[in-house]
Amino acid sequence: MAFREDFVWGAASSAYQTEGFPRADGSGDSIWDAFCRQPGAIANGEDGSVACDGYHRFAEDIGLLASLGLSAYRFSTSWARIDPNGDGHWNESGLRYYDRVVDCCLANGVTPWMTLYHWELPQALEEKDGWQNSETAAAFSRFAAMMAAHFEGRVSHFITLNEPQIVLKLGYADGIHAPGKRLSLPELVSCWKNLMLAHGLSFRAIRKAAPEALIGIASTGKLCYPHSPADEDAARQETFRLTDSDWMFTHAIVLDAVCLGRAEPEAGALRKLLSEVTPEEWDTMHAVPDFIGVNSYNGSEIAAGPDGAPVYLPRPQGFACTALKWPITPEIMEYGYAFLYERYQLPLYVTECGLSCNDHIFLDGQVHDADRIDFLHRYLLALYRGCERADIRGFFHWSLTDNFEWHSGYAERFGLIYVDYPTQKRILKDSARWYAQTVRENGKNLQRLISAAQTH
Repeated sequence: MAFREDFVWGAASSAYQTEGFPRADGSGDSIWDAFCRQPGAIANGEDGSVACDGYHRFAEDIGLLASLGLSAYRFSTSWARIDPNGDGHWNESGLRYYDRVVDCCLANGVTPWMTLYHWELPQALEEKDGWQNSETAAAFSRFAAMMAAHFEGRVSHFITLNEPQIVLKLGYADGIHAPGKRLSLPELVSCWKNLMLAHGLSFRAIRKAAPEALIGIASTGKLCYPHSPADEDAARQETFRLTDSDWMFTHAIVLDAVCLGRAEPEAGALRKLLSEVTPEEWDTMHAVPDFIGVNSYNGSEIAAGPDGAPVYLPRPQGFACTALKWPITPEIMEYGYAFLYERYQLPLYVTECGLSCNDHIFLDGQVHDADRIDFLHRYLLALYRGCERADIRGFFHWSLTDNFEWHSGYAERFGLIYVDYPTQKRILKDSARWYAQTVRENGKNLQRLISAAQTH
């Protein structure tokens, strides 16, 4: 077995989680800087003021990525670092930092995949109501246009938004992410609309400024898989279902809008609110990306009830889970991606996939993370099966390094590279070497490793 010959193997990170020094060289506050200052917002009172010191150590990290044989690095740019007040008065020092990051990628033979919004909204715009304000979408489009023009010819892949679903649900509904709000349904729909308008406007701005670049969006949400082949229709139906109580953490609420120019919830308040979106707004949102990024961690097993309706199956006692207690469900890489491709007919990339482990430095000075290796092995085998039914073109491990894990602070470790935060020393984990082998062989080793284990 092997993936397509031009399959993209990479790793991913985000600005606030890795860079640190958010106010360096004229940068402005982001909503995460402000949120971290709120008592009790982040575990142990931690913040991203230093993080992995990527602001100074990016060359080391990109060098390690290249040493693993990875061909692509997905990273985000901090809007607040470049546009401190969100008003288009660019901070040239912040822009030069990303010049150095991009040039370092290219010098190492690594293709930069630039995400323009991974939640680093300038605090100055949040003080004007953030994503509740339609002017934020226009401001983001202005930022995207400048970035695309500046990096034309050096950056060939742009991602407009990362996980608008999480911005909505955790940031504006549940209040556990920045900016920490708990809005009503009509207010949340307003935020959703402005995020979707931001994609549409920025997509057109990037296309105009860098016509040769490929433009995507990174989506997340529930992915379902069938209990048996007879349950596949039920799993597909549940994957894309939109209800008043379950709409924010779905792929459909984002991808239907940008790919199909519509969203069709079941009867309820949400359906009524979406009916108030104007045809002109739907047309603006409807900016079909060149590819869809899918951030995939876990999903739900579905059976068909007596009437064919989807039924969630409870997880058995002792079900395998990660250090974050997220369930381990590799089946989503086969069925979930097939469902997404059937619906949208666009190339798919795994723009995030990984797990938090209880990693530590062993007595031999190394980091042995067998759980991560097993997780990746299972998910990549399932992804390979998914390639039989979907156009899947790449895999980005989340994340390249351990980093600041949002409201969990530094308690969770997702990286291929261990970061000893007191010293900022980097240590390649066992999983990094395993992943490098898989990259070298383009997945041919995956089935062979299982066969070898079964003979012992």
